Amino acid sequence: MMRLLFCTGLLVLAACKAQDAPTPSAAEAPDAPPAGSAADTPAEAPPAAAQAAVAPPSFDCAKAASEAEKLVCGDAELAALDRQLSERYASSSKKDPATERGWIKGRDDCWKEEDARSCVRDAYRTRLVELAINAPDVMVPKAVEFRCTDNSKPFTMVFYNEIDPVAAVMTWGSDQAIVFPQPAGSGSKYGRKGIEYWEHQGEASVDFYGNRLSCKPLP
Repeated sequence: MMRLLFCTGLLVLAACKAQDAPTPSAAEAPDAPPAGSAADTPAEAPPAAAQAAVAPPSFDCAKAASEAEKLVCGDAELAALDRQLSERYASSSKKDPATERGWIKGRDDCWKEEDARSCVRDAYRTRLVELAINAPDVMVPKAVEFRCTDNSKPFTMVFYNEIDPVAAVMTWGSDQAIVFPQPAGSGSKYGRKGIEYWEHQGEASVDFYGNRLSCKPLP
């Protein structure tokens, strides 16, 4: 049975409060600046994106119980991913409450990770891809097989370019991971924390949780 590998973890948010400074008396108050000075110039308005309130996720933020949920409530991208996941799960024909509880626990464990936001983001994207590729009407692309320097276990990539988010499924032996497109100066790169696939000029460099492979696609 294949094991799906993905990261978990979360960030604890902290806030601090500054004390109010004493108000100077009228005698101590500085002279008013002349008209037309910088003090008369209205402060530049913040960008529209900063002014807009974050659209709420699918759950009630007033009842956010975990640090992961609190992070989602204050982040527009994460909140959008949560809404997308809620809609996709609602329309799924293969609802599994046990799997969902396991996923929520994994997301909430992201506080253990150094980069909690990336962990939460990957948790949402991974679950979205799992639901998409298991939908009954999805067209499964042909797997690309590789011959690698360590040929003791077969290595394949399946590229899902027609789903949202775009992703690939990497399989090495009995282990499997969902990876996402990454910026690359040349070639094609996919990855997530601990995993990287980078194809350039017909050769792929693979790092699967510390197992480094050099692979070429089979004809």
